[in-house]
Amino acid sequence: MKYSYYPGCTLRTKAKQLDTYARASASALGFELEEIENWQCCGGVYPLGSDEIATKLSSVRALSEARDKNQELVTLCSACHHVIKRVNDDMKNVDDIRTRANNYLKLDTPYTGETTVLHYLEVLRDRVGFDTIKEKVVNPLKGKKIGAYYGCLLLRPGKILEFDNPENPQIMEDFIRAIGGTPVIYPYRNECCGGYISLKEKEMSQTMSSKIMDSAEGFGADMLITACPLCLYNLNKSGNGKLPVYYFTELLAEALGVKEEVTE
Repeated sequence: MKYSYYPGCTLRTKAKQLDTYARASASALGFELEEIENWQCCGGVYPLGSDEIATKLSSVRALSEARDKNQELVTLCSACHHVIKRVNDDMKNVDDIRTRANNYLKLDTPYTGETTVLHYLEVLRDRVGFDTIKEKVVNPLKGKKIGAYYGCLLLRPGKILEFDNPENPQIMEDFIRAIGGTPVIYPYRNECCGGYISLKEKEMSQTMSSKIMDSAEGFGADMLITACPLCLYNLNKSGNGKLPVYYFTELLAEALGVKEEVTE
């Protein structure tokens, strides 16, 4: 199976491991990530202005290219996924945005929201299947007590992202079980880490991250995993080093026995 793939800016700079472990794991699991040509930054934040159009155009270009290849579009970064999924919903359901975006881009075929957008975790759950992953694991993470940190961007708004239950998600816990670890359920796993205010409101951001780390540690976690580069940075910087934080793809690559291929 081949998917169009939108890596995003951070996976080319500060979050290269999130990308490289994902590619190596995809190969081991039998699917291919075909990077979108000439992709542009998604903007990192979904624009709240109802009349804002310019910052949505890069997402529409990526969605259109995937449509033209008759492929589903896969993302990894929580922020990229959030932005692209919401823009796709706009192109399906908001006449004004759809008309203005298509008039500006002058695509050969106007884009009207035809592409299915998947997060990498959804590919693992809904296309590969966690049972299949279990069968392919060669280094099960037995004895590892792992807390899943969702953050806010993967889950909300729930009706648009349709990723998981925003109040009681389970996809990452099911992923942890599939690679042989023990998931730790803790209260702050779907609360904001303060990433977007970490420069302007440092003390508030640090307090928010510390609560997450304290919550996970208090419920017995040995480590946290996340899909968000900004969350990983903020938890590591503001969480006082209480627990190690990893990209979920790194643990997947380790369980599948391909981590050394990436780090060599």
